[in-house]
Amino acid sequence: MCRCFVDAFLTRKLSLEEAGDKDSHYNDENLAYSVINLFAAGTDTTANTLQWSLLFMAKYPQFQDKVQEELSRVIGSRQARAEDRKNLPYTDAVIHETQRLANIVPMAVLHRTSQDVTFQGYFIKEGTCVLPLLTSVLYDESEWETPHTFNPSHFLDKEGEFIRRDASMPFSAGRRMCPGESLARMELFLFFTFLLVRFRFTPPPGVTEDELDLTPVVGFILTPSPHELCAVSRQ
Repeated sequence: MCRCFVDAFLTRKLSLEEAGDKDSHYNDENLAYSVINLFAAGTDTTANTLQWSLLFMAKYPQFQDKVQEELSRVIGSRQARAEDRKNLPYTDAVIHETQRLANIVPMAVLHRTSQDVTFQGYFIKEGTCVLPLLTSVLYDESEWETPHTFNPSHFLDKEGEFIRRDASMPFSAGRRMCPGESLARMELFLFFTFLLVRFRFTPPPGVTEDELDLTPVVGFILTPSPHELCAVSRQ
């Protein structure tokens, strides 16, 4: 993936230089920062989202049942491929709902205004640092039917087909949103389906679903509290 990204970046950089554009954003410094972002920002966030997804499955077994029924019906015991996602609407909805409720990067990353701007009556000076509060959208009561509850139906229509929601923005929004969104979505889908095809996730002996704690550990990203789960083979 990284080699493909670098090749595409350098190809675009070369074409702009040949056209006489020497001041584009396609330069060596931005290439280095973009590659760092793909690795540094994409490793912990994807791993923690996967942790949250398994915790939600163990805590809410009724949703895990539906995911595994869909997986068994559509792909059987084989490993899912990226192109299978369009045929697995419920599984896709569960992954999107995990990203919404887990809200692992509540304030996204720091941005800076490139020029003076007036936004909704507020003057923002050039060079001002801005942090978009994603929580305000992901938990917005005017956008979500049950914003504080794990509910995959947020991303399903009446026929059970997957629907996109404008208020779903775990990767931030605008031209400076996370550059690794498509890669992260593919990774989450492949890892999540791989695990759910092969294992059923339950609380450890002596712990009930209600006792699984969803309180996050607060840092730059919100991670699950330390916990244990059992992975029971389905095969």
